[in-house]
Amino acid sequence: MMKPQYFHSIEDALAALFGSGAAIGKAERVFGGDINDSYVLTLTDGHCVFVKANSREDAAFFAAEAAGLDAIARTGTVGTPQVLGYGADAGRMGRSFLLLALVSAGRRRKDYWEMLGQELANMHRADTGEYMEGGRYGFFRDNYIGMRDQINTPREGWITFFRDCRLMPQFRYAAGCFDRKDRQKITWLLDHLEKFLAEPAYPSLLHGDLWAGNVMTGDDGRAWLIDPAAYVGHAEADIAMTELFGGFPAAFYDAYKEAGILQPDYGERRDLYNLYHLLNHLNMFGGSYLASVRRIVYRYAPWGA
Repeated sequence: MMKPQYFHSIEDALAALFGSGAAIGKAERVFGGDINDSYVLTLTDGHCVFVKANSREDAAFFAAEAAGLDAIARTGTVGTPQVLGYGADAGRMGRSFLLLALVSAGRRRKDYWEMLGQELANMHRADTGEYMEGGRYGFFRDNYIGMRDQINTPREGWITFFRDCRLMPQFRYAAGCFDRKDRQKITWLLDHLEKFLAEPAYPSLLHGDLWAGNVMTGDDGRAWLIDPAAYVGHAEADIAMTELFGGFPAAFYDAYKEAGILQPDYGERRDLYNLYHLLNHLNMFGGSYLASVRRIVYRYAPWGA
């Protein structure tokens, strides 16, 4: 698959995209993100683009985001910003950057959530061979979940992938948070995941960090997905994430369920999928998430080691 283009400076990117005379006329700061600085650049010829910027050391972060956005766009199922390029600027800004086509905010359509449910189902049904050959799980590169590394080493099975590349790294990093009894239960749970998780009928491309803050309304009135932590996995993991912090409206879930992807016993697995995200929040933000992590571990491993 083709990869988004790398540029050595924002000026080089703008020249390649809009012609050698392209120049920034105005840079307007956009607030709302927690990790990066964001700007709308208005060029002297009237074109507008969106740029995220951070330190030069964060160039890999933008390369990963570009790959995820590009993967979602290639399914042709749901709106996501077009990647124009990314790179590390050694010149005026001296920073890494991600350059995107500007998506202007609009008013939601009446069927906004129904459409998102249908479009996400279509994305989950899209062929994943371009990112993972042979029906495997993972992604062609590692990326990030929030501010932390997300490992996407390919695995033949979903349960093995979720154990090796999702839960185990997070538990390992958070080891100091747990007592002896916790660790016994964690070990048992990791050794018996097949009792609770199921292999999907087919692998799906996932957004990977699908909560309300990563959905925006475009000027077409439809939902657009932003800030992915994309990988190939079980579609249920995306749906579980939507329910972790308040959930989406019922119309979204009703439309998604009509596609026939979500299994009737999905609810029995939901908390286990979200254990990954709660562990990640524990590792990023501290002990306020420990009780939620323990609750899920003790639910699935009530009898200890």
